[in-house]
Amino acid sequence: MIGVSYIFLIFGFVLVFSFIFWVWTLADCLRKETDEGNTRLIWVIVIVFTYIVGALLYYLIRRRDYSHH
Repeated sequence: MIGVSYIFLIFGFVLVFSFIFWVWTLADCLRKETDEGNTRLIWVIVIVFTYIVGALLYYLIRRRDYSHH
């Protein structure tokens, strides 16, 4: 049986990784996203207010668009 300390350790790693991923996607959006039609502003709002969900959406949707150019 997994001890409580291991559960907290795993949870801590997940939180740290998700925060790093969130900061990376936010920085990527600010650096690479064009500002045509407020696209950058909308993505920044989505990433900031939905945290990891917005970061995952940005990564899955926008990164794929960049790889096709």
